[in-house]
Amino acid sequence: MNALISVFINWAHLTGNTSDETGLIHSLYPDIQIKGVLLAGVIIGSLGVLDDVTVTQATSVWELSAANPAASRRELFGAGLRIGRAHVASVVNTLVLAYAGAALPILMMFAISGVGTGYVLSTEQVAIEVVRGLVGSLGIITAVPLTTALAAMAVADRSRDLVSQPEKTGGAAESTAAGEPVQ
Repeated sequence: MNALISVFINWAHLTGNTSDETGLIHSLYPDIQIKGVLLAGVIIGSLGVLDDVTVTQATSVWELSAANPAASRRELFGAGLRIGRAHVASVVNTLVLAYAGAALPILMMFAISGVGTGYVLSTEQVAIEVVRGLVGSLGIITAVPLTTALAAMAVADRSRDLVSQPEKTGGAAESTAAGEPVQ
């Protein structure tokens, strides 16, 4: 992920010197590499959505295995990927909208000033948001099959009794909220 972000930052010729905050940091700490701060910010921004995707994918595979304890690794992987496609679409849309929302004041400034679309798209402020969206999206697209494969291997190796049988507590018959025994 770090290498991918570095490639995009270098390809887009981003410096990270686009706001009053980075100017203040640079004036207080002249030796700091603002490009490194930009890199760290993109990584941190991507980690939240990657965490969401990987946890949901692993949980989905676990639940698929619980619903069908006889499912093979291949079947769990295929079913998990079908869930993952929908999850990727949803999370990528969320990510892009979040970055667009964060860039809204900048976009409004350009709209009010009347500058052309070509100029707006070539500015570093907008390019940073585009790079964030691209890197986050590529990370999500990569994480889904990897997480699904690892989860399918891990779940398939566990005892099917642990996956498919709920734990019973005590020897007494369980009852519903109305007090009736569960059959």
